Parts: sequence; C-alpha cells; structure tokens
Amino acid sequence: MDQIQPIVFLVAVIGYTLTAAIWDQKFYKIPNKLTLPFFFAGWVYQGVFDQWAGLATGGLGFLVGFGILFLLWMVGTAGGGDVKLLGGLSVWIGFRWTLYVLGISTLIVILVTMGIVVANVLTVGPKRMKKKLLATGKPGKPGEKPAAETVEQRKQRRIMAYALPIALATWGLLASAYFGNWPPLPWTLT
Repeated sequence: MDQIQPIVFLVAVIGYTLTAAIWDQKFYKIPNKLTLPFFFAGWVYQGVFDQWAGLATGGLGFLVGFGILFLLWMVGTAGGGDVKLLGGLSVWIGFRWTLYVLGISTLIVILVTMGIVVANVLTVGPKRMKKKLLATGKPGKPGEKPAAETVEQRKQRRIMAYALPIALATWGLLASAYFGNWPPLPWTLT
C-alpha cells in the first residue's frame, strides 16, 4: 500500500490541476463535473491510505482552502469555480500544503498582474490601460447610473485564470519536495 499511495496521489493531483488549468484558460470556468468527483475521491483516498489521520488532514485542508476562497468569493474577488477547485485539491493535499499553494499561487498572480499592468502602460499608455482593465460600467446619459457590467465584459477584463497559478504552485511544490526534500510530501505528514 505504501508504494501505491504516491502513484495514486501524483496521477490524481497532477491530472486534476492540469485539466483544471487547461479548462479554465479555454472556457474561463471550472465545471462541477471536474471538481466534485475529485473532492469525493480525495475523501476516499485519505480514508483508504491514511485512515482517520488522513481524513482529519483532508478536513483541515478543506476548511482552509475552501474557506479562504469562499470568503474571497463572497466579497467578489474570486470565482466560484476557483473555490471548488481549491476545495477539491485541499482534501488531497491537506492543511500545510493548502497554505503553501495559496501563498505561492497568490505570489504568482501578483507578479503576473504587475507584469501585465506594466506592459500595458508601456504599450498602450496609462489611460487606455485603465479603461481596458478597470470596471467602470457602460456610460449612460449624464446623471444616470452606469449600466452593470456584463459577464462577457468581465471575461474580457480578466487578466488571468486562477487555475493556472494553483497548478503551477502545486507542481512547483511537488518538484521541490522530490528534488529538494522540502516541503515534506503530504502523505508523510499524517
């Protein structure tokens, strides 16, 4: 059983994050038919391989991963698919790795966003960049409240899909764990 666990973990987690990243980049949406089965499979994985300790680790990971992104979704800064994506992944990777993935993926988003903003300022100028990236609503008649932004307009403003930074953070951590012996692999923490 000890030899099978790393294989199951790697195939599932890499396959899930790769599929989610491609899907999110292409459709700007992460479907329930991807996240929900992975979420439930994570509970089975934890129960089979690490019993109660694994279920506790998966539960804490879920509370952190899903919980933090759910709060961000509530205030309008994260998408519902992103919440479900990390919720499913966090059951597999546990509490510590969920914190690592959140921190690294956030750093990736900040760096990429800063790069895109600087590139836009240099290529199209600050005024056009502001108009392109900020939600201001459709202009109406003077004194009227602007019309709400449509879903399509929000998609056009979107700088990047969050599944890719989550995938990159996860893969980077896995590479670091295998080749640099840090952080400890999730199944060694239970």
